[in-house]
This record gives sequence, C-alpha cells and structure tokens, in this order.
Amino acid sequence: MAYTHLITVPQLQALQAGGAPLMVFDCSFDLADPAKADALFADKRIAGARQAHLDRDLSAHSPAEAVNGGRHPLPKRELFAQTLGRLGFGNGMQAVVYDRNGGNYCGRLWWMLKWAGHDAVAMLDGGLQAWEAAGGAIESGPARATPAAIFALRPALRRLALTDEVAARLEQPAQTLIDARGGPRYRGEVEPLDPVAGHIPGALNRPFTDNFDADGRFKPPAQLRAEFDRLLAGRDPAGVVHHCGSGVSAVPNVIAMELAGYAPPALYGGSWSEWSRTPGLPVAKG
Repeated sequence: MAYTHLITVPQLQALQAGGAPLMVFDCSFDLADPAKADALFADKRIAGARQAHLDRDLSAHSPAEAVNGGRHPLPKRELFAQTLGRLGFGNGMQAVVYDRNGGNYCGRLWWMLKWAGHDAVAMLDGGLQAWEAAGGAIESGPARATPAAIFALRPALRRLALTDEVAARLEQPAQTLIDARGGPRYRGEVEPLDPVAGHIPGALNRPFTDNFDADGRFKPPAQLRAEFDRLLAGRDPAGVVHHCGSGVSAVPNVIAMELAGYAPPALYGGSWSEWSRTPGLPVAKG
C-alpha cells in the first residue's frame, strides 16, 4: 500500500519495521538563514533520514536550469530526477517528507515528486514534533552515505501553472487564485522578502497555517472541505491555482484541498516573487 498524501507516526514506524523500500526526507529550513538547515539536520533528525535542502536540492541554480522564475525557481524535471538519484531515491520507493517548521517546507518535495510522476510520497502528519512525542528514533551528526540510484521520470501527476497563463486568465471565472501567505503580506501591509507589497488581483487569501490543528496535524477532511467551500463561495474548484511567496508554502493548501476530496489543483510555482518582479503585471492591496 502506497501512502500518497499523509502518513502518521505509527504508519511510518510500521513501514520501517517491515523493511519496506523507503526514504525519509528532512526538509527543515530557515528562510532568514538558509545555512541553518544543515545545522538543524545535523543536530536532530528522524533516524535514517536524508536531507532535502530547499536551495541546493529543490530549487534551480540558474535561469538555464529553471522552468519558472521567483525566489525558489523549480528545476527542470530532468535535473530534479538527477538530484533524486544522487540522494539514493529510486522509483520503487515510498517517500516520506517532513520538517520541523509546521509543514512550511516539506510540501515542496511532496509536490515535486508528484510533478515527476511519483505518487508514493506522503507528508508526516505533525512533523518532527509528532515523531519525537511518540518516542520515534532520533539521530544526529553526519548522515550515512547512501548509494546512488536511478530515478526515471513519469508523466506529471500535478499541474504547474506559469506566469503567462495566470496573467492571461486573470480575474476570469475559469481561474481562482488562492494565496497562502499570511494576511499582512497578502494585504500589502508588510513585505519582508519581495520588491513589491500586495497580491495578485482577484486572489483569495488562505494562509497555509489554517490547514492545521494546534498540534500541527492537518484538520479532518470534513472540516477542510467546509472551510474551502466557504472560501470558494460557489467558484469552480477545478479552476483553483494555489500560490504563495515562492511556490513553497502554498503546497499545504494543495494537500488540504485533496484531503477534502477535491481534484488536484494547480500550483503557480513562481508565485508572488515572480509576479512582483515581472514588469507590467498589476498589483492589488487590501
């Protein structure tokens, strides 16, 4: 049985005990101090986990390698497949992703694996905190070496929306944008990361943190469904395109919609960081 959205601590422990082909990825990160990710990983992680670094492993390093713009551009799928192979991940494995940041970063790898055609990827519900609370095995120090593998791309299982498409459909009924940033950034009251404050005209706001209970786990599917129904207010869920600042923290909204029973929505990978850097595109505030 493949896990395709969420996996609980007991379910992950059972996979480990059963010797299933499995790789656990620690995606912990700090936007204000990217180098801190290495220290976090070395200090404490799920035993046997591999590190997936947002900048090094999950973002393009030059425009020639990228499929979109913004602060964390997605690498071309072929380059991502090479990264997976270097990390030792192959097609026959279950991937489990987690962080210690409230789900802010690990969804990036979840979405990228789906985009690479790999369905057997799940987010650890509750993250490292849930693992520790349950007494899960922890290790520190340098990671053990993992033999390289071959990852073969398959047809994409999730849709990437690019800036030209989003702009062409702006404020049309066929497209509903949902912005996962916090309210102050969405309204344009503050902007700590990008050159312009505000949001894409017509976008709705659902901070990604709204998907979680106080314990850091996803809310029940029925509750998520009711909340998205209220947000959409009759708009066609098939036209939803999620975004955030740089295409990372929007993914919990993607997962939440799927948990709620909607068909997989699109992700605007460049998000506000690309939109706000593209000359001539409109900006809304409030």
